[in-house]
Amino acid sequence: MPKERGHKVIVSNRKARHDYSILDTYEAGLVLVGTEVKSLREGRASLADAFATVDDGEVWLRNVHIPEYVQGTWTNHTPRRTRKLLLHRQEIERLIGKTKESGLSLVPLSMYFKDGKVKVEIALAKGKKSYDKRQDISKRDADRTISRALGRALKGRYND
Repeated sequence: MPKERGHKVIVSNRKARHDYSILDTYEAGLVLVGTEVKSLREGRASLADAFATVDDGEVWLRNVHIPEYVQGTWTNHTPRRTRKLLLHRQEIERLIGKTKESGLSLVPLSMYFKDGKVKVEIALAKGKKSYDKRQDISKRDADRTISRALGRALKGRYND
């Protein structure tokens, strides 16, 4: 059987970019059992309400919902179990230092297959206030109108 190649996104956490300011991202491996991998291959997972913590020098992914594998037997996994993330020691020490700062947390952004292995992209993030969210929305709308006007001007259809 040939080795898998490429990058296939299983699930992404779009709400995280809305609720948090992303400061830094890390790619981490994930310790899984067989039925979890089979369930992920079917594209079934949820990162809603998921977060990561650093406990005793190890990084743990919590509240990720990977549903039970349909054809699984008594060896099936529990859907919301705590899963260990695999990072380099230097990265873990950097995360320990950063998360001790006030207001910083670890949020999973996406889960994907990379060359047949399950990876998680986690971000060091700071929570946004409601006025920050409104500013981002208004900035995005302004950028959109500017790009539309520029596109019309470049096509020669701008009549003002």
